[in-house]
Amino acid sequence: MKQYLYILCFATIALLWGSCDKNETPVFDTSYSAINIWFGTESSVLDSVTYNYSYTLEKDSVMFLCRVVGLPVDYDRTFVLEAYDGDIDEAAGSYTLGSYTIPAGESEAEYPIYFDTSKLTDNQSFTQNDGHLYFRVQANELFATGADNMSTLKVVLRNYLAQPEEWYTQIPPYLTYQRYFGEYSKTKYQFMIQTLGLVDFHIAMTASVPYDEETNTISSSYASYLADRMKEALIEYNATHEKPLTDEETGEEVVF
Repeated sequence: MKQYLYILCFATIALLWGSCDKNETPVFDTSYSAINIWFGTESSVLDSVTYNYSYTLEKDSVMFLCRVVGLPVDYDRTFVLEAYDGDIDEAAGSYTLGSYTIPAGESEAEYPIYFDTSKLTDNQSFTQNDGHLYFRVQANELFATGADNMSTLKVVLRNYLAQPEEWYTQIPPYLTYQRYFGEYSKTKYQFMIQTLGLVDFHIAMTASVPYDEETNTISSSYASYLADRMKEALIEYNATHEKPLTDEETGEEVVF
């Protein structure tokens, strides 16, 4: 009887041992690397970002983040983005995708996708309806596809610019743009946005700080300073381009 129990116990242990050996998987595969890409912050993923060609005369960018899922390595790793869907033909030539390198020992980085308004084939593109571009990492031997919500990038494309209501009209407590920046033109406003990074801001005589980010309001003294900055920027632009900055609609030179 004892001998039978010993045999039964040994068989049970062997069976359990074999079962564990078959089903057991590594806790972490050290050879596995994937790459997550997204717009937003380190802790927040955005569905998309918007790029408005009208906010710049020439070149600007949107930034995306990437993070390697896996262990750091002691060599540089490179990946390339590709546009795989959306208004690819209409936007062709107006955006640039580079080769992005994650340095040895690193696992996170931030990179730009460049857009250039002057390279749009048709300057009326995306003026009536929003366009879209979808980007993903080209397949390579270094990285697998990232998580579902971090495997693609969506950029909404726009190309329209509205004249600020306060350019000519004084709406208390705000002052007019004309008082500091002169006559309106789309080209002038584009140049201002590109230089100052401000869109649809307010100018308040009673503002207590030069710029209030929460209300997008600047003081009158700061507006005077920005007007001087624009004059300097215009001189630099005209000196570095074949022809002076000119309003496309009227053909007249832009002045501040």
